[in-house]
Amino acid sequence: MANIKLVAERAGVSVATASRALSGKGPVSEETRRRVLEAARALDFTPNLLARGLARRRTMTLAIVLPDISNPFFPAIARGVEDAASTGGYAVFLCNTDNLYENEESYLAALRRRMVDGIIFIPATERAEQYVDLLAGWTVVLVDRDVPGLPADAVLVDNRAGCREATRYLIGLGHRHIAHLAGPPGLATAEQRKQGYVEALAEAGILPHQPWVLHGPFDFGGGYRGMKRLLETRPRPTAVVCANDLIAMGAIKACQEAGLRVPEDISLTGFDDIFVSSMIHPPLTTVVQPGHLMGVKAAELLLARLEGRKPQEDGGPVRVVLTPHLVVRGSCGPPPRRG
Repeated sequence: MANIKLVAERAGVSVATASRALSGKGPVSEETRRRVLEAARALDFTPNLLARGLARRRTMTLAIVLPDISNPFFPAIARGVEDAASTGGYAVFLCNTDNLYENEESYLAALRRRMVDGIIFIPATERAEQYVDLLAGWTVVLVDRDVPGLPADAVLVDNRAGCREATRYLIGLGHRHIAHLAGPPGLATAEQRKQGYVEALAEAGILPHQPWVLHGPFDFGGGYRGMKRLLETRPRPTAVVCANDLIAMGAIKACQEAGLRVPEDISLTGFDDIFVSSMIHPPLTTVVQPGHLMGVKAAELLLARLEGRKPQEDGGPVRVVLTPHLVVRGSCGPPPRRG
């Protein structure tokens, strides 16, 4: 069986140099690294990451705990985490909680038994008291959803700014009858996006029409049912700001079943820019939330903590807040003329 000594001999370097080249740590020229990697491949040598990790009291494993794997936004985050973690030699467990706290408890208990080194966490709730003991002893980075009071790094997006920009765009097209299909009530992500919508209306001197502000789940069914209710209101809105892309897609389906054309009869915007948003008909105008980048930054923060590097001088929790932007496609147009 090949070992690092044989790899070093084949590459013509010392064992210490071969180790540095394979681990990616320490000064090694690119030519030397290339020779060592070629020797390792030729000998079918795989470094024993578990042994290396246990020597440093690590298992070289991380976990990402996320609420809904069927929402394409969350796999984008997971891919970013995996891409960044793999460069440090870490494997990643993926845990889907279906937005249920009891599932989080079960997964975290299992992950504790497996002694994972750190957690990338997208929580089902935002109550710190539920997580302080549950996450005790772990290095944790929150993504997408913050938990005020929990001493953890976080990678977030400016939700208010994103929905404010989408609403301003519709106002700029001439819309004044603008509804909002919001996410779950009480969830900070949903409340922040609703606040951005309200702020943009206020800037234009428009009062929110309460029957046009509906909460529901962040999924296709929530958008479909919410849009059905909006279409029953009188007057009917001419535009809808949706809290995410799945809600917008459900809303478009409801409009099409009602014989309404998008955007000729009604305009819609989304939030996230999941990969199918540009493929549907009409392609969705939406707020771009960089899921992959959020995952990468979260994993980088986590690895920095695990390696003893402080992301900021005082060592306290870091909050990275990314700015989203609107991408204009075919789902928005000027309001229809009212008879």
